[in-house]
Amino acid sequence: MSYIKIRFGSGFDQSHTCGKSVSEMFGSVNPMFFITQRRWNPPMDIYETAEEIIILGEIAGVEKENLEVEIDNKAVRIHGTRNCNIPMKNATYRLAEIFYGCFERVLFLPTLIDTEKVSASYSNGFLEIHLTKQASGRIHKIEIQTD
Repeated sequence: MSYIKIRFGSGFDQSHTCGKSVSEMFGSVNPMFFITQRRWNPPMDIYETAEEIIILGEIAGVEKENLEVEIDNKAVRIHGTRNCNIPMKNATYRLAEIFYGCFERVLFLPTLIDTEKVSASYSNGFLEIHLTKQASGRIHKIEIQTD
């Protein structure tokens, strides 16, 4: 059984970022120019209940081994790669709308979450992450000292 990689921390490592290159600029002119190198942003939904925040991402065609989720108590970073497995030998493309290559989404959360209570699943091209909301601030009474 393979697991979705989830890392926790206070800041996101920028070593995996998908930078924009000169070749990507030419991709808008000719969609077949480095088709496997184009950056894409998969659609995401965020919704919440009284107890948790749920993130649903549509990332069909991404292998779990090429997917990573990083979480701190304020944001979630989802990044990975969708490999192009379509044989391009002797093919003439007439339309190229499916994006391949690196993607990254950083989603800021509407409330703090408990990083100890996180789960993720990946099925039928959808990544679903459940984040338990952090318990609301507890009231702590302090005694006032007199001189």
